[in-house]
Amino acid sequence: MHDDLTAVVTRARDGDKQAWDELVDQYAPLIWSICRRYRLGRADADDVGQSVWLQLVGHLGSLRNPAALPGWLATTTQRECGRVLRAARKEAPGPWPDAAYIAATVPDAVESGLLRAERHAALREAFAHLPTGSRQLISLLLQDPPVPYAEISARLGIPVGSIGPTRARCLRQLRRHPAIAALINAEAPTAAPHIGQPAAAS
Repeated sequence: MHDDLTAVVTRARDGDKQAWDELVDQYAPLIWSICRRYRLGRADADDVGQSVWLQLVGHLGSLRNPAALPGWLATTTQRECGRVLRAARKEAPGPWPDAAYIAATVPDAVESGLLRAERHAALREAFAHLPTGSRQLISLLLQDPPVPYAEISARLGIPVGSIGPTRARCLRQLRRHPAIAALINAEAPTAAPHIGQPAAAS
C-alpha cells in the first residue's frame, strides 16, 4: 500500500471507502490463498471472504496494533474455512477431510509469507517514526552494494566515528516502537496476532 498501514486502517475505521478498498486489495490474495489450501470451491471461498471482511468491520474499532492485521485476517480465515468444512461434512455422507488435518497441512510457505508481511508492516511503521536523519542513515546503511562510511559521512555531514553509535541508537528506537515490540512479543510459537477480542467461529 502506498500509505502507512496505520494511517490506512485509521482512515478505514473512520469510514474512508478508498482506505477500505486499499485493505481489501492488499489482503484479499492472502485470504484467497488460504481458502485454496483448504481446497474450498469458489462459492465457499467467496463466503469465507465475505465473512472475514464483515468481521473485520466489527473489529476495526478495537484495533490495537495495525501491524497485527495480516495475522488476524489469516487466523480468522482459517477459522471460517474450518466452519465451512464442518458444515459441508454434516451435509454430505461419506468420508470428508477433517478441518484440523487440513489446517495442519497448510504449507509453511503461507505462514512464512504472512510473517514476512507482518514484519514488513511493523518495520515500515516504526521506520516512519524515526527522525529524518535517522531514516536517511538507515537507508544508506541498507543499500546494496554497501555505501562506504566515508561517503555516508560526506552525504549526511556526520563524523565517520559517530555512524556506528548512531546506528545502534536507531535500532534501539525501532525495537522500542509499539509495532515492533508487539511483533516480537507475538513471535512465540503459540502466540496469535489479534485485534481486540479474537473472532469466534460460528
